[in-house]
Amino acid sequence: MPPEPTAVRVWDLPTRSFHWLLAACVIGSVVSANIGGNAMVWHFRLGYVVFTLLAFRILWGLVGGRWSRFASFIYAPATTLRYLRGQSRAEEHHDVGHNPLGAFSVFGLLALLAVQVGTGLFADDDISNTGPLIKFVSSATSALLTKWHNSFGQWLIITLVVLHVAAILFYLLKKDQNLVRPMLVGDKALAPDVPASIDSGASRLLALLLFSACAAGVAWVVGLGG
Repeated sequence: MPPEPTAVRVWDLPTRSFHWLLAACVIGSVVSANIGGNAMVWHFRLGYVVFTLLAFRILWGLVGGRWSRFASFIYAPATTLRYLRGQSRAEEHHDVGHNPLGAFSVFGLLALLAVQVGTGLFADDDISNTGPLIKFVSSATSALLTKWHNSFGQWLIITLVVLHVAAILFYLLKKDQNLVRPMLVGDKALAPDVPASIDSGASRLLALLLFSACAAGVAWVVGLGG
């Protein structure tokens, strides 16, 4: 008889905070960009917060909780193929953190957001808004980066977000797996032998220090254009 499931901490508080803050900032960035005008002030501010969040997530992917670390969801091609065939091994714990398809989505979205933030730093809308580092590139380069930032990059991000939401609905409706609740409360009902993520006061303090350092770093980068 299999053991009764128990609440296992999968997503630590820093990871959950990152997730929801990033979602709010991405939505706010898209909305403010489409409104334009005075809303562009908030577009820039939200972009800097996204920059900070991405830098933090890279660091937290190295030292964060067990299931937030990149090492827990970087999969070999053979592992991904087994997952797609429904042949996952028990010790791979694909039902705990990010499964191979979820990992692909996470890395893709993080990479795309990094490119979007990077291009925004050098963008020029030819009206009254320019990225803080525009002086470091030629007008031709700025125009190219601006085109990506305002069109291709924005629509790719929207597409990935829509696919992300669709995947959540698929797992909820077709597989009866609620992926949102664990990202809210942190725990999943799993076998008691599944390793939990550390989510202690010390780890949360470390996350706060890392986030503060990232924010200071972003402020320094933005200030280079002053």
